[in-house]
Amino acid sequence: MPQQKDIVKIAIQMPGAYPQLIQLDQKKPLSAVIKEVSDGWNLPGPDNYALQYADGVQTYITESNRLDIKNGCILRLTKAPGRCAEDLFKGIQSSDSGVRCDSLKELATVSTDVTFAQEFISRDGHLLLVKIVEDSHESAVIMKHTLTGFMELMDHGIVSWENLSTIFIKKIASFVNGKSSDASIQQVSLDILESMVLSSHNLFQQVKNEVTMERLIAHLQVTNQQIQTKAMALLMALLQTAGDSDRQDMFEFLNKKNLRQYIYKNIIHSSGSVQDEMAHYLYVLQSVTLNHLEPRMRTPLDSYNQDQRDILHRLRQAAFEAEPENNLNHERRRSLCAKEFKKLGFSNNSNPGQDLVRTPPGLLALDTMFYFATRYPDAYSRFVLENSSREDKHECPFARSSIQLTLILCEILRIGEHPSETGSSYHPIFFSQDQLLEELFCVCIQLLNKTWKEMRATQEDFDKVMQVVKEQITRTLSSKPTSLELFKNKVNALNYSEILKLRQTERLHQEETLAPPVLELKERLKPELLDLIRQQRLNRLCQGTMFRKISNRRRQDKLWYCRLSPNHKMLHYGDVEEDTDMPPIETLQKKIPVADIKTLLTGKDCPHMKENKGKQSKEVLDLAFSITYDVEDSLNFIAPSRTDFCLWTDGLSVLLGREMSSESMRSELEILLSMEIKLRLLDLENVQIPESAPAVPKPPSNYNFCYDFSQTEQ
Repeated sequence: MPQQKDIVKIAIQMPGAYPQLIQLDQKKPLSAVIKEVSDGWNLPGPDNYALQYADGVQTYITESNRLDIKNGCILRLTKAPGRCAEDLFKGIQSSDSGVRCDSLKELATVSTDVTFAQEFISRDGHLLLVKIVEDSHESAVIMKHTLTGFMELMDHGIVSWENLSTIFIKKIASFVNGKSSDASIQQVSLDILESMVLSSHNLFQQVKNEVTMERLIAHLQVTNQQIQTKAMALLMALLQTAGDSDRQDMFEFLNKKNLRQYIYKNIIHSSGSVQDEMAHYLYVLQSVTLNHLEPRMRTPLDSYNQDQRDILHRLRQAAFEAEPENNLNHERRRSLCAKEFKKLGFSNNSNPGQDLVRTPPGLLALDTMFYFATRYPDAYSRFVLENSSREDKHECPFARSSIQLTLILCEILRIGEHPSETGSSYHPIFFSQDQLLEELFCVCIQLLNKTWKEMRATQEDFDKVMQVVKEQITRTLSSKPTSLELFKNKVNALNYSEILKLRQTERLHQEETLAPPVLELKERLKPELLDLIRQQRLNRLCQGTMFRKISNRRRQDKLWYCRLSPNHKMLHYGDVEEDTDMPPIETLQKKIPVADIKTLLTGKDCPHMKENKGKQSKEVLDLAFSITYDVEDSLNFIAPSRTDFCLWTDGLSVLLGREMSSESMRSELEILLSMEIKLRLLDLENVQIPESAPAVPKPPSNYNFCYDFSQTEQ
């Protein structure tokens, strides 16, 4: 008697017959189950049949995967994989092209199943497909099904890619290189070549010799996104598999023709299912390209290497006025060099190479410093000389900062990390800049000097400054700048005070996230504070504002004044002289009942903006608003400032019973909420709060406790 856990209730279908509902005993051999099902439909030869999932991926049921069958599964009785393989093997060799086409089409579908693939390959079916490709006598449709079926069979790893003939590889490459080839054939051919490249270095060389980089780039220019994706996949496979020499040649080809920029611009517009795949390939291209810097990053400076020592001395000579060292004796020259290396910011000024022994960043730090000194000599000299003249404790050490900054950039750009199979995060700036690390370094080393001054840092603050600089770089890159100039503008705008504000905002947000009661308190306070803002807006309207009329004539614009009556029922307005200050409400002859106001319009929707369409600047459009109070009548305003615009549009919205929506209102609400919450959360237990404000203390007898910044530290 089988146990209940070994029983699975399933349905089995067969075309042209009623389904069978059975209780599948997982302990019973699968052949016995198939025999019972065949007998139920009076089918002879149960060995010719097999069970297969009816829905989703239609996998054959075998003894190894039968335990995956769940209650309620729907299976189908179909041809056994061996019989199916035999039938298709014969059909592919038929003299009737229609039979061959149908057989190959079915093969492309059923080859996804590993059980069938084993049966077909055991009959050397894959060699039959190879021969069809090599002979190349079939139509495009048959060739497409042949290549698709071949690719599906090879994907199971039953047969090695190494066994393929040179003729076959050349034929597949010809499909890719041919300009008139069928798109579907090119697509699957690119897929096959990618698998070849990834399988062995020998096949990599053959594919590289047959398919040119120019042809691959041409495939990236087509409108067919599937071909673009497959071409990009093959390009990435070639880059990842190539040796150092081949990879360097490919990089030079991409850089020489600005193809990185082209690839990014052409592929970034991908949509649908290929978008994520393309993002992954862009990530791989960035990772593989930047990783060619890894050897320099892992190599320490060799103090006995004359070339490396010469670069160190060229850095020193580029920063300081060249003195005639030939006239100096050995000790004097050594002393002078040590003094200048110290000014450059090396910790070990007698042997500066020791500062570059640590890996990472190793020799890469020397490369970035030398690139900055030679590419931007004026900025380099200014940095070094400016800090040489500062007080010892406040100077920013160029060499020490450069070494640490190079390490930070390597971490941010993930240099040395091999690309993951699922990664998709890339920096758009990479595709617009050939020497990304070096150019980023040149921008960021100047940023570091700027931040150092903003923080009034000393040598003891070095790590703190580097943390801020790292945050500045990371935050800026996270905004996805597309060019070095854009990165430079953004990162320099993100000064130290902005970083402090962002940290404070994020800290408050984190506190709110971690403390639901604070959020609840915030929501409870909001209505009360909004009422306070509404009242302030109405009070401001009661005070009134002077507006300027927009005139088309070349003469002095007229002024007019508008204010709300104290009872909030009338808007009074009228012309005034320029020196008028808050005219009495009685002098404003015109008025509009608030109850008659229909709508509030802003910007280009205002009647006076429509009349002068195309003539008004964006600044004027941002300050324009109107109220309509009759079918065709309106009162048109141009606010003196953005603040007045926000005050009036908010106030008029309140009068109309609408929600305030200006940026000024949102900012004020956040400030009031923040202040109110802080006050509410103050720990005032056992704190005696005085009824009146404490007296201001007398001034001190002297101010000797103040630091005199005018005096130089000794």
